[in-house]
Amino acid sequence: MQQLPLSVRLRERASFECFHAGANLQVVTRLREIAAGARVVLWLWGSVASGRSHLLQAVCAAAEGYRAAYLPLAEIGAASSRFLEGAGLLDILCVDDFELQLGDAAFEQAMFSAYRNLEERNGGLVIAAGQPPTALNWSLADIRSRLSAAEVFQLKPLDEAGELAALRLRASARGLDLPEETARYLLRRLPRDMNALGRWLDDIDLAALSAQRRLTVPFVKTILGEL
Repeated sequence: MQQLPLSVRLRERASFECFHAGANLQVVTRLREIAAGARVVLWLWGSVASGRSHLLQAVCAAAEGYRAAYLPLAEIGAASSRFLEGAGLLDILCVDDFELQLGDAAFEQAMFSAYRNLEERNGGLVIAAGQPPTALNWSLADIRSRLSAAEVFQLKPLDEAGELAALRLRASARGLDLPEETARYLLRRLPRDMNALGRWLDDIDLAALSAQRRLTVPFVKTILGEL
């Protein structure tokens, strides 16, 4: 991946391989196609911690041979319009937390210009938000009409088996052998938020390395009691 100055650093483990698709296999397949060169405008929406940010970063990480950038509006805020000025050089643009700047006429105009530049370059655009485009309040009709015509996918929540598989997949990506019994205990004990669980896995990994212990339920209980 060729990362441009407007791009924010990607999380090391934000890859398709570390994401358990579950009922979201169709959208993950479509995002892989975009990363591989399919020129698509796609709108991805879902609840907080549903995996939106992970998937947008995974697109950029997998976009070998293309200029791709990840733009998290929650981090860059009012500077979003300035960052979008560099989008004319991109093959793929992924914009996260889109609704945070919606209603700002300068941002919507900059987004419209970025959209037109990507269209002229036959580029791909992926937008993530908490709602579908038709449910949001827009200032600029031109960008509203174009993004409302995007391919729209809702990220569906994982069931209990999916959460278990996702947690064990995240552990495996960290080189951790997480037994099923221990994974079930963690899901009962901790918030079922994959971002938060990932941070707990980092703490557990450090504790296990320090103590040279396997991740049994009794050992994990002692860690959770100390942290």
